[in-house]
Amino acid sequence: MKNFRRGIALVAVASLASIALAACGQSKDSSGDKGGGLVVGTTDKVVSIDPAGSYDNGSLNVQTQVYQYLLNFPEGSTELTPDAASKCSFTKPVEYTCTMKDGLKFANGNALTASDVAFSFKRVVAIEDPSGPSSLLGAMKSVEAPDDKTVVFTLAAPNDQTFPQILVTSAGPIVDEETYPADKVLDDEAAVKANGFSGPYTIASYSKNQLAEFKANPDYDGTYGKAKTDRVTMKYYAQSDNLKLDIKNGKIDVAFRSLTPTDIADLDKSDGVTVHTGAGGELRYIVFNFKTMPGDSSEQKLAIRKAVASSVDREALSKQVYKDTFTPAYSMVPEGQTGATEAFKDAYGAGPDKAAAEKFLTDAGVKTPVKIALQYNPDHYGSSSDQEYNAVKRQLESTDLFAVDLQSTEWVTYQNEYKEDGYPVFQLGWFPDFPDADNYLSPFLSPDNFTKNHYNQDNSDPTMTKLLDSERTDGDQNSRVATLKQVQDRLAEKIPFLPLLTGSQVAIARDNVKGVEKTLDASFKFRFTSLTK
Repeated sequence: MKNFRRGIALVAVASLASIALAACGQSKDSSGDKGGGLVVGTTDKVVSIDPAGSYDNGSLNVQTQVYQYLLNFPEGSTELTPDAASKCSFTKPVEYTCTMKDGLKFANGNALTASDVAFSFKRVVAIEDPSGPSSLLGAMKSVEAPDDKTVVFTLAAPNDQTFPQILVTSAGPIVDEETYPADKVLDDEAAVKANGFSGPYTIASYSKNQLAEFKANPDYDGTYGKAKTDRVTMKYYAQSDNLKLDIKNGKIDVAFRSLTPTDIADLDKSDGVTVHTGAGGELRYIVFNFKTMPGDSSEQKLAIRKAVASSVDREALSKQVYKDTFTPAYSMVPEGQTGATEAFKDAYGAGPDKAAAEKFLTDAGVKTPVKIALQYNPDHYGSSSDQEYNAVKRQLESTDLFAVDLQSTEWVTYQNEYKEDGYPVFQLGWFPDFPDADNYLSPFLSPDNFTKNHYNQDNSDPTMTKLLDSERTDGDQNSRVATLKQVQDRLAEKIPFLPLLTGSQVAIARDNVKGVEKTLDASFKFRFTSLTK
């Protein structure tokens, strides 16, 4: 799941800044006043407002506010609910059909019909932008609009239980076919000018990755309901310490993504602000490259992976590095997701076990200390990555079984080198596309997974591939959960990935802001419609 160009003129920035200051100056008496406005701060960056050109949290946060989807998640729920569609269902094993609501339109006045929906999905696939979400639509063979009210998706596999949730991801926003080109990404300024938005908000003013003003859309008819606040300003920060200072001093109303664990702990003790936490899902994990990792044979490499799994102390990482904002992860599927197990705890214990680690290595004839080149990224997964991976290095070396060469690389280089066998053992993180166990498994364990770590390459683990195909197409929840357990058990047996930590969603708000806790749910949608003061 993931560069930037300056937006409109500085005079517009100054204008937006005055809007932000005015919004921050609202008194507590303005609670419930729809005209009061509020300001949300973030360090996330927008890659593209156009859904075809982005697959990242910063862009998704904008898209969540301004676009409609066929289906969506209401606040506090992971139950799929009609948004632009009135209903969606399987009409054949490989056919998923949606019926559109009557009278929908974009903010520019153009009608929103089934034709716009089919166009939106087709262009994501056709454009296949390197930064876009086309990979999410691998299950879709085709999409057509036989009439203005009907959308028909033809799927690659029968009864794909994950496809309806794909409609709510970065691949799902509906764009206006009269203003968005079919063969290229629309730049942000043009998207704002076109006003092809039908979500709960439109964009009134925009300066990319500086300030953006969102205005409630009176014609929105969808899952989220009417916005409780007419105007929301998003302020973008280059540094998290400035984000912390502004929320602490009342210059903004909400801080959402991303503050350091130390900053969160400090703000939790501060007057005037409340730390809100909600269902998580963010995953931090280690990747083993089956081709380049240490070991003279596949048996030795497996023994080394098992020894590493028996040596890490997740609890210490959670408490000492992340101040309990992340918790130990014993599966790639976080606790709380349907079908989640603790397969790694069952296989290797809850904490370090030097004796077990040593036995794995001895039985496979591995000489110690094992030299491990461990790579991490200091700028993409948060500023605490250096502390986290230095702690992992100390944990491994404290067993006297490993000698770790720890190195870091900036994301602009890292994102390419890890896919090209550049790193034998390395850090990655994952933020899910939708709240289903499969989204923590298939992207990693399917043939030719996105990490390019040579696990199950060319279907070299057909048992895993068969299990994944089974759980994705199983409409019976009980049998699907049983299959998901088998997938996680096999993951713990093969260890292509070592899950370390899973994190909660965290937002800091001034005490007079209401509704934050309602939108911090397992759908991972931060809805401005929920916020008021």
